[in-house]
Amino acid sequence: MGAAAPVPLGTVKVLVLGSGGREHALVRSLAEDPFVTALHAAPGNAGIAQEVPCHPVDAVDGDAVVALAAELGSELVVIGPEAPLVAGVGDALREAGIAVFGPSAAAARLEGSKAFAKEVMAAANVPTAMARVAATREEAAEALDAFGSPYVVKDDGLAAGKGVVVTEDRDAALAHAEDCFRAGGTVLIEEYLRGPEVSLFVLCDGRTGIPLSPAQDFKRIHDGDEGPNTGGMGAYTPLDWAPAGLVDEVMDRVATPVLAEMASRGTPFTGVLYCGLALTPRGIRVVEFNVRFGDPETQAVLARLKTPLGSLLLDAAKGRLDEDEQLHWRHESAVAVVLAAPGYPASPRTGGRVRGVRKAAAEPDVTVLHAGTGTDENGRVIATGGRVLAVVGRGDGLDAARERAYAGIERIRLDGGQYRHDIAAAAAAGRIEVPAAAARPPRTAPASNAGADPVTSTMGTTV
Repeated sequence: MGAAAPVPLGTVKVLVLGSGGREHALVRSLAEDPFVTALHAAPGNAGIAQEVPCHPVDAVDGDAVVALAAELGSELVVIGPEAPLVAGVGDALREAGIAVFGPSAAAARLEGSKAFAKEVMAAANVPTAMARVAATREEAAEALDAFGSPYVVKDDGLAAGKGVVVTEDRDAALAHAEDCFRAGGTVLIEEYLRGPEVSLFVLCDGRTGIPLSPAQDFKRIHDGDEGPNTGGMGAYTPLDWAPAGLVDEVMDRVATPVLAEMASRGTPFTGVLYCGLALTPRGIRVVEFNVRFGDPETQAVLARLKTPLGSLLLDAAKGRLDEDEQLHWRHESAVAVVLAAPGYPASPRTGGRVRGVRKAAAEPDVTVLHAGTGTDENGRVIATGGRVLAVVGRGDGLDAARERAYAGIERIRLDGGQYRHDIAAAAAAGRIEVPAAAARPPRTAPASNAGADPVTSTMGTTV
């Protein structure tokens, strides 16, 4: 297929690939951007379909995605989930001459293989947890005993955010490792990192990285961080408790060195580098990398972004992020609370009717973003996945944002549905403690920083 026609100055036609809450948040933000003149999604969900045309295409089928993008005249494809990226859908689009926001398959190994990510971090001198790769029960047992409790066992491959077990129970940790071995994989066994966790998205064009507002998510299914890991039950931003120099340090010690290392390997990273971090008594440590926007952090972060998203993503895809000006943010807090299906995460029961979405969205400063939703034969919204939707509340401070998010989610009914009641509660109450070693003085921001997020530098760095 020949190269796509040049993009007219000031406009772009966009196709968003994916079907989750992250993709609904991306669609919502792109739809508000006057730079975006046409917007489609594939395959989408019930909420996305109410806003833009959706197309029933398998997001992992590169040929089908290329054909759809060509048919629609899409000049930028934004790939939401990790599976199409690891499968090389971005490569197929680039070969067809279509700009892509998302890394190549080679660069997506940062998420596709945790062992590869550790290799890159070692080469780039990035601080992270000590870890061992295990391929047998004996190797796993030895590593568990070496690091001690709490035990951290991670599936080396993609696991939709649920391939990690953190437990005091050695038998449970070993059983998870054996499950991974039986599935044909290997595991990483790591030291446990103590301290609050932070998610930071860095927009990358292969050379330049621009950080967004840091967020914190909640992985466990139940209040008080009890129960098994999930794909994420809620998130909030900004982090008023975070050290003033946190983002600068992450850029200096994590994102910029990784960008340089990936470029030196001939696999420059384009898209979002999701830095999952722990602020430990020994300083900042990388918990994991993802190669796409995180879910549900995206729902909260994009609720605050004032800078038009479409031009940012196109500039990342075109290798020209260094031309972008300072990012601008709404001076509000945003809290996202996820409604999950009954039985989630072990065995979610789908098909239940979801009621009250319109009532929730009518609440002041509340947005409802669909994830695992579809429609029945009568066009009514039903749950089709484990995480059904997220309700995002915005307000002047976390207390106000929490109040609005929960006012919204309490309007929604799903038989057996579940959600956490403590999203952002500890932060709002000032109960999060940051070890002194995890902070350092911030870099001095230039005068052009006016209008930027008050809790983070959004200065881009170039390698």
